[in-house]
Amino acid sequence: MEHMDYDISLVIGSIVLAVIICFFAISLEQLIFKQRYERYQTLILIVSGLLLGLAIWSMHFLGMLACHLPGDYHFDPGLTLFSYIIAFITSTFAVWLTTRESLPIARLILGSVLMGLGIAGMHYTGMMGLILHQYELHYEPLMVIFSVLIGVSGSGLAFSLIFKYKNATKNRILIQIAAAIAMALAIVGLHYTGMSATFFSQQGVTSSLSLYQAGHGLFLFTMIFITSLVLVAGYCIAVLEFRLEERNKALLKLNRELANLAVLDNLTKLPNRLFLMDYVKDRFSKTHQKDEKIAFLYLDLDRFKSVNDAFGHHVGDQLLIQVANRIQKHLDDHCKLLRIGGDEFLIIIEKRRTRQIAQIAEDVLRQVQEAYLITSKEINISASIGIAIYPEHGNNMQDLLINADIAMVMAKDQGRNTYSIFNYTSEHNETRSQSKLINDLYKAVEEQQFVLFYQAKYAANLNICGVEALIRWQHPTFGLLSPHMFIDGAEKTGLIIPMGYWALEQACKQIQIWEATQTVLYPIAVNLSAIQFENKHLVGTLEKLIRKYQIRPNHLIIEITESTAMRHIDSSIATFEQMRALGIQIAIDDFGTGHSSFLYLKDLPVDELKIDRGFIIHLHEGSKEEVILESIIHLATKLGLKVTAEGVETQLQADILIRLGCQQLQGYLLGRPVPVEQLVQ
Repeated sequence: MEHMDYDISLVIGSIVLAVIICFFAISLEQLIFKQRYERYQTLILIVSGLLLGLAIWSMHFLGMLACHLPGDYHFDPGLTLFSYIIAFITSTFAVWLTTRESLPIARLILGSVLMGLGIAGMHYTGMMGLILHQYELHYEPLMVIFSVLIGVSGSGLAFSLIFKYKNATKNRILIQIAAAIAMALAIVGLHYTGMSATFFSQQGVTSSLSLYQAGHGLFLFTMIFITSLVLVAGYCIAVLEFRLEERNKALLKLNRELANLAVLDNLTKLPNRLFLMDYVKDRFSKTHQKDEKIAFLYLDLDRFKSVNDAFGHHVGDQLLIQVANRIQKHLDDHCKLLRIGGDEFLIIIEKRRTRQIAQIAEDVLRQVQEAYLITSKEINISASIGIAIYPEHGNNMQDLLINADIAMVMAKDQGRNTYSIFNYTSEHNETRSQSKLINDLYKAVEEQQFVLFYQAKYAANLNICGVEALIRWQHPTFGLLSPHMFIDGAEKTGLIIPMGYWALEQACKQIQIWEATQTVLYPIAVNLSAIQFENKHLVGTLEKLIRKYQIRPNHLIIEITESTAMRHIDSSIATFEQMRALGIQIAIDDFGTGHSSFLYLKDLPVDELKIDRGFIIHLHEGSKEEVILESIIHLATKLGLKVTAEGVETQLQADILIRLGCQQLQGYLLGRPVPVEQLVQ
């Protein structure tokens, strides 16, 4: 049996040659991603395929030269050329694969298999073209399969590194070298493992000769085998890494989608208030934009509620979508449209002069008021726009929004379907202060910044016969505020309900203290707004408070204005009867200001009438007010009701009221609202 081995220098040379050609092929392939070579992409792809195919093909034949084959040999030109064509086609596919924008795991595995099979096809086709005189070639099947696996693993590892190289910002040259080495080792590993799977047998002789029988050959095979294991391990790691990257990309995509959803309005898909906060934080923090104008156009649809009431909320929703789409179509890149709630939109305009901003506002109003066709119904609507401009009308989001809102209210006051630019007038400042107070009310309710003052009521003999609890707001900045400054805002926001329940509880606490100390200043009267009187939890809350503080119910009086009591007379009577069943006294406040009062007075289960101060202000001997008051007092007394006159400020008024039979008096003449400590003193 002949001894055969390798020329180690040629083996090393074949490996180095493969690495160098692969490196240049990868470098050439990267030109495809540069814009200046965009029109040469196909040519670069073919040349890269030719180069990489040459690396595979030349390495194969250099490896053949490194092997000391038995006897004389030559190569079949046709099969040799065909083997190069296989290498070229496979290499071109490999280059094309790496030029794709993404490399999902399925494409990585498929590309690795096709590339490995292509290298194996080139090798074994080249071996078929080897004509060895008086010898026949045979293969060990397991080794052949192993060689193909090496080609597949190495190709996959190379592909993953090439993609890393393409997207890397650091260590690009190292990754490029690693990719070239991985591809070269795939080619080299397949070749030498394939050669180790080859057996040569002489024609007519039963013995055969394998290339790894010699010592050098065995050593070389061992090295190739270890290298191949490294390639397989690297390929497996690359596949796992790609799977992790795919999952990370999926998670990042999902996170981006969730982040986008958070800053988009669900209905119109426009940016919302969260987007506005991010936008303002970004734009107002840039020093170079301090001198640039940014306009906030606060748009509110006129009488949108009537559309919902007449056609239903589904039509209202479609109207909002169409309004948003119509406005969006007519805005340029320097304008942003947001929906900030309900039927309110915000247009942010950058890099425009005041005259241009006004023109945009007019265009938007004209677009909005064109007819809409929704579910076969023609709907017409208009809008009002308030404009505030940064930095002259505010240097933060809150001030700009408040001022734009104030300007929008002015536009509605001017007849709607118009725009108004904010300006600092006393009326605007008052509205602005009201807006700030409403904003502060939320914190005030949370921190209970309120106190109760008490104003005494006096009997005809000028003895105290009870008190009225009056709420005050101890504002941390503006000091003690009277109810007329914040009650309207509390009713608009619904905060009047927790405020009213707080006042009721404080009154019940005070009754408990006075009952325990036998301080006879009760009953305490507490005013309820219309919103709280109609709240479904009112009677239940009163019952809980009476039970909690163990007070006598008749020491608590609930005052309801006449207009509130008359608004829904049937439900008012039912609520009054429930409160009377608990033992609570009921008073009608501001009596005489409503209509149909006397018609329903006989049906109302109440204990007291409080005559509105409007009848008291101009009261004097022989006045018409005296005649009216005499009738009211006489009628109420006949019905068994106590009568209290509010707003008594002069002794003459007190004398006339006492003479007419009024049982109780209340006003600045007798006592102002004071804290509980001062009242007791």
